Amino acid sequence: MRSPGWAGGDPDSLGGVTAPYLGSSRAVPGAAATVARLSAAALEHNAALALERGPGPVPALYADAWGHGAEWVTAVLAHLDIDPAAVDAETLFGLPEPDARTRPVLTLTGRVLSTKDLRAGEGVSYGYAHRAAADTRVALVTGGYAQGIVRMLGNRVAVRIGAALHPLIGRVAMDVCVVDITEHPVSRGDEVVYFGDPRDQAPSLAGWAAATGWTAGELVTAAGLRAVREVRG
Repeated sequence: MRSPGWAGGDPDSLGGVTAPYLGSSRAVPGAAATVARLSAAALEHNAALALERGPGPVPALYADAWGHGAEWVTAVLAHLDIDPAAVDAETLFGLPEPDARTRPVLTLTGRVLSTKDLRAGEGVSYGYAHRAAADTRVALVTGGYAQGIVRMLGNRVAVRIGAALHPLIGRVAMDVCVVDITEHPVSRGDEVVYFGDPRDQAPSLAGWAAATGWTAGELVTAAGLRAVREVRG
């Protein structure tokens, strides 16, 4: 991924959201972090299907287990007496293909840093790639291309905050994104779900793949390698 020049502003503020630049090259410690929420139950559920399918073209432990954490994945599979070399990685990690019976293991989340009203005609992020067609309320959320949120996703996908989906608008910045929250109330600190299990009303990696031309495996690896990992049952 190529990165643009960067200047000006505080990444924990929307004060510069209508300026050519959004944020700063100096990230606030911890503020830009995304979280990769890992489901042990999903990994265990997928493991038998992955073993049935057999080894895929890319090993399951490649690139720190496709961003999921090789040490953790190895430990879970060892508990099930499964050799990581014997399974199909895409099935194991519950990617949109090739098996619809699987469950996504990794859910990528961020949080709302701040909110701001935009007037009609005001633009956001690099080059004003998005201009508000009407008065709009937006949120600055953690996660940018430095965290594996591919820049091509701007103006093409939505995130989930609470029970509602909100469009990601403007170009993805280094450590943050801007989201349109006009239709539903959002507060500072709210969790932002970038992708996860569609059965939980989370956006799917399939949508990211369609928007970028990347594979689901490339996308989950890019994000998982750069996120703080939290294992859940």
